[in-house]
Amino acid sequence: MKNNPVFIAGPCVIESRELLYNVAEELVRLNRKHNIDIIFKASFDKANRTSLNSFRGPGMEQGLVMLHDIKLRYDLRLLTDIHESWQAGPVGEIVDVLQIPAFLCRQTDLLVAAAKTGRIVNIKKAQFMSGRDMRFPVQKCLESGARGVWLTERGNCFGYNNLVVDFRNIPDMQEIVPTVIMDCTHSVQRPSAGDGKTVGDRKFVPAMALAAKAFGATGFFFEVHPDPDKGLSDAANMLELRKLGSLIEKLL
Repeated sequence: MKNNPVFIAGPCVIESRELLYNVAEELVRLNRKHNIDIIFKASFDKANRTSLNSFRGPGMEQGLVMLHDIKLRYDLRLLTDIHESWQAGPVGEIVDVLQIPAFLCRQTDLLVAAAKTGRIVNIKKAQFMSGRDMRFPVQKCLESGARGVWLTERGNCFGYNNLVVDFRNIPDMQEIVPTVIMDCTHSVQRPSAGDGKTVGDRKFVPAMALAAKAFGATGFFFEVHPDPDKGLSDAANMLELRKLGSLIEKLL
């Protein structure tokens, strides 16, 4: 297990307890089958939705209760994102990895607060930054006492409602930290291209993962859903849960 890549998977946002259970059960099955340790991911609040009317999730208090239930019931490690520095403490008491959203990766107070929890901090590379630029957010975390820092590639935005992935960012970031993760589902987004919502094309997710492997990625991030088209956030980009196992086999 120690030599395997880091795998992170789960629904974009907490929609219901039933959804969390369905995904968690499949992750447990895959962990046992492949002797791996997939980290369960779900957001309690999507604070950066395109529209004010978009579904955001149950909020931190209820969301942490539901995530803690998953941890106890399925013995899975947890990852979730935070958007404000005051969230770091209570969230860090429950989850194993605190994720910094891409748009917030330069927010000093947020990085420092996450680092001080003693949890792993996974920083997503901003769409407006290069891989080499990520040495500065990492430095902020390390100087604030972080025990471990990961970096995640998720593409660059040049406007016009699309993302471009420069896979050279992966080896560039590996010169900063050893764990560099490819966000295989957010990388296929087309931000705000859906008349007030983000759309994309999940058929490219496997290619994103395999290309990232070729460039030396040491981890892979997938947002998954039993029925992605009915998902309440990032529906067009999430991978079908039933397809996760075969993709992991290729990456192993």
